[in-house]
Amino acid sequence: MAGDGRSGRLSRSKPLGYALVTGMWLTAMLGLACDGSSPQLPRIGGSATEADELSWIRRFAMDRLLDFRVWSGARSGFVALVARNGRLVYGRTTGFADVEASVPMQLDTRFQLASMTKPITAVAAMMLVEDGRISLDDPLDRYLPAFAEVRVISGRDDAGDWTTEPLSEPIRIHHLLTFTSGIGGYVETNDRRDGTWWSPDIEAAGLGSLADRVDLIPRLPLYEQPGRRWRYGWSLDVLARVVEIAAEEPYGDFLQRRLFDPLQMQATGFPSALSPDAPLAKMYTHAEDGSLIREERFDEDYAVGWTPGGGGLVSSAPDYLRFSLMLWNGGSWGGVRILEPESVAEMTRLHVPS
Repeated sequence: MAGDGRSGRLSRSKPLGYALVTGMWLTAMLGLACDGSSPQLPRIGGSATEADELSWIRRFAMDRLLDFRVWSGARSGFVALVARNGRLVYGRTTGFADVEASVPMQLDTRFQLASMTKPITAVAAMMLVEDGRISLDDPLDRYLPAFAEVRVISGRDDAGDWTTEPLSEPIRIHHLLTFTSGIGGYVETNDRRDGTWWSPDIEAAGLGSLADRVDLIPRLPLYEQPGRRWRYGWSLDVLARVVEIAAEEPYGDFLQRRLFDPLQMQATGFPSALSPDAPLAKMYTHAEDGSLIREERFDEDYAVGWTPGGGGLVSSAPDYLRFSLMLWNGGSWGGVRILEPESVAEMTRLHVPS
């Protein structure tokens, strides 16, 4: 009830109108419950205790939010898992792995990890640091000699061409891990530096192996001297090549032997190494009007035929949760130690203050 300041009388009409609308909205949201399901949770981390469990209102809110995003057409679908204190306490599947074919999301649906591949590459490098095969201060040219002669953009001449200068210090492994190597690659703008870096797009189809593609990079001038600034780019693809050189085995094989098999990440790998009938979610982006459209570059050739360290792995929600819990737990999970706690602490502290 609310007071009517003009007459001093009590007015019910406005609150009742709000209540009616609110009630209709809640009814609609309750109706969305059928759009998703709560699958039987995989055995990750043991049985949850009462202290771990989420309240019913939190579970309800999460269910409705995920279902609504699908129902409204904002997203194609979700597989959501939540762990508390190392124990799995929530799961939800909703929407479609393939909208056009009406293939529903399942707990074992694989997704393109894209740049969520990068933390896995960082872990691989740190494993070799612990093995004594790599040092964070090693110059990159110790493994890839062509990087000793790489040039750095210093300006433009009267003709509009780049002027360059030599490296003031070598690119080092820690520069790759912190994206301060001066290597670019992801940005596509009107900046001529970006155009220079996109001219040999190392992610394009048909350019060969990881080694073939990384060999293209030293021919390009760095954006800036190593250590000067953070720049998103192909640093982790170069690092993956360093890993396979130091480990003396293909990058995908190293990940399988040292990381995926020990953590029982059976649904994780590069596309070329997985069964062609494995359930894989289609990728979508948005048209200008906000509607979902297929991102076709992921359909056939994304990361096919090579093993990019910056993006290219596919995985499932349960698999990636195991990897995440390993890091949360200081480098070990399920009785298997992947990294020492000191290495995880080094990975998770601030290295680039800006």
